[in-house]
Amino acid sequence: MVITELPSLVDALPTQARVLFDRIYRVASADGRLRAPTEMVPWIERTFGALADVETQRIVRVSNVVTGEGTLFNELRARRPVRGGMRDADDMAAQLRDDPWAEPLKGTPEDLFGRRSNAYGLTAANVAKYDAAHSIVMFTEPDPLAFTRESVIGQFELAGEWLRAAHEEDPEARYPYVMWNCLWRAGGSIVHGHAQMSLARDRHYAKIERLRSDAERYRATYGSSYFDDFIATHEALGLAHRVGGVSVLAHLTPLKEKECVVIGDAFDAGFAGAVHGVLASFRDSLSVRSFNVGVLMPPPAESTESWAGFPLVARIVDRGSLDTRTSDFGGMELFAESVVAADPFAVHQALVEVSG
Repeated sequence: MVITELPSLVDALPTQARVLFDRIYRVASADGRLRAPTEMVPWIERTFGALADVETQRIVRVSNVVTGEGTLFNELRARRPVRGGMRDADDMAAQLRDDPWAEPLKGTPEDLFGRRSNAYGLTAANVAKYDAAHSIVMFTEPDPLAFTRESVIGQFELAGEWLRAAHEEDPEARYPYVMWNCLWRAGGSIVHGHAQMSLARDRHYAKIERLRSDAERYRATYGSSYFDDFIATHEALGLAHRVGGVSVLAHLTPLKEKECVVIGDAFDAGFAGAVHGVLASFRDSLSVRSFNVGVLMPPPAESTESWAGFPLVARIVDRGSLDTRTSDFGGMELFAESVVAADPFAVHQALVEVSG
């Protein structure tokens, strides 16, 4: 199955699965056509392949009518020429030889409530905070791509410990978020592997609050959980599988290339292990070297809004080749709708093959 066949796949869904799909999604396809001058044909064939595939391009558009997310798929865009970057993958090793966190107790500040540590990491206060409660987990292994299942679980454990300690220090800081920006393409300013944690006050971060509000509206309209129906729809399309009690999905409306979603009930070893499974697939099967992980969580303490039924949601996305300076984000992604080349059916197949 490929993404261009999605309209036919949706038409063939059993009745109940089709009902759920239609509650959440709209899908449409169209052909983009052009006429190339004869002089341009050799370059097109060298760069993109068959001329016919360029002169008639199938575009598939998938829209999530609940959350407002949408994605335009065109696999031809993956073949676009890109300019070489000023920094390549070898630069990572060079930077690690001059690691500013080589002596973390001397090279990083600590929170007022102290540090937390285990075999896989050490917490530190963030020097340039984006929120009042904002810190990092520095990985014991500095190479951010040398992660293991055990190290990801251990680093998530540290993030959880920090969130609890920071909330105890400031009970008004109650809305948690955990992220991992791996390398410079993903916004990581330091090569040494690290994750970040923060706690918002007053209300959750805007996009997480928007998802909560959308899910509440969905429950009020249909009397069922948006997240359960979201998972069931991906399962019906062959885009989801379970790892223990955790669901792993190749996202049908990815923000950017190869986005996967991990959904579970607790910020625990099972959830962290499922996140590791996606990252291992990215690294070992899909040749991903730079990625973002964001973990959306309900508040651990009481709040004015309802978080009933809101699970743990990790979103994981590829950020492109380390040795190119062509940006993966432009005006479409920032202000209109995501444009993606990677086929979610191929991404899910890679997830299943690596998870075994």
